[in-house]
Amino acid sequence: MTAKRGAKDAGRSTYHHGDLRAALVDAALVLLAETRRWDFSLREVARRAGVSHNAPYAHFADKRDLLAAVATAGYETLRARMLAAQAEARDAGEALDAIGVAYLRFGTENSAHYRLMFGPTLLASDEATPAEVIEAAAASRGVLSDVVRRGAEDGIFAIAPNDPAAITAAVLAAWSLVHGLTLLYIDGLATLETPLGIEQLAEKVASIFMHGLARQE
Repeated sequence: MTAKRGAKDAGRSTYHHGDLRAALVDAALVLLAETRRWDFSLREVARRAGVSHNAPYAHFADKRDLLAAVATAGYETLRARMLAAQAEARDAGEALDAIGVAYLRFGTENSAHYRLMFGPTLLASDEATPAEVIEAAAASRGVLSDVVRRGAEDGIFAIAPNDPAAITAAVLAAWSLVHGLTLLYIDGLATLETPLGIEQLAEKVASIFMHGLARQE
């Protein structure tokens, strides 16, 4: 009896009262980083968090529910990093460069997490995408939207500030570029083409995006 009580107490000591949900998400993030997969079980997550195997069900209906929380945490971190990166930018052009580099850093440093956030497990499965994931993804994308809109209003970008369709197209173009480059780098395809590091590559790609490929008359 004493041994069992001691094991339970040891498990409880790994998180503060009321922080079980956060502890489980953190444990899942550690497993994700270590294994680069998300086929671990709720039991494994509970074991890593130091709690009973039934503990996760106090906060998550199933594993997909936990993965949604993990993805949401990723979007929140991504948003925070982009906001911090653009804080000292002098204008929208510099801000766009800064958030692009922050995005690439996050994706390439956390490749498995990134794939979970943007992959079919949560976004293109037979089940509806969890509302918390949709909201967190929209909030992180909103950082890019705000920068593009500000650049249009300031006349830095050649986009009509009162044309929602043009703003949306510009946001999608910028996002497609950085998302595609992130995946190319994660998969090792970008490094087959150039020895440049991620930041140098990001700067060159961003410059091409800002100025275009066509010769200016």
